Amino acid sequence: MDDQTRIELEAAAFRRLQQHLMQDRPDVQNIDLMNLAGFCRNCLSRWYQEAANERGIEMTKDEGREVFYGMPYEDWRAQNQTEADDAKKAAFDVAFKENVLKE
Repeated sequence: MDDQTRIELEAAAFRRLQQHLMQDRPDVQNIDLMNLAGFCRNCLSRWYQEAANERGIEMTKDEGREVFYGMPYEDWRAQNQTEADDAKKAAFDVAFKENVLKE
């Protein structure tokens, strides 16, 4: 497989993951994703932002989130996010330290 085809397939897979998380399963909470998989929608938006910045494209955290979420993050939260219980919050603190802060 040539590099261009590989890049196109990787981009298609990313877009399908984004569709799954944003349209097919908006009910799945970010905190549950982080606790189970060690990443969430915010991580994906941050990775997008970091990739842009590495290529000389200035993008803030909020701009990266808006690109990934397709709307301002606060709008997404208001429409889809529910309050997490204390056990989920404690598990998130561990997952965040293990998966985000170590980077």
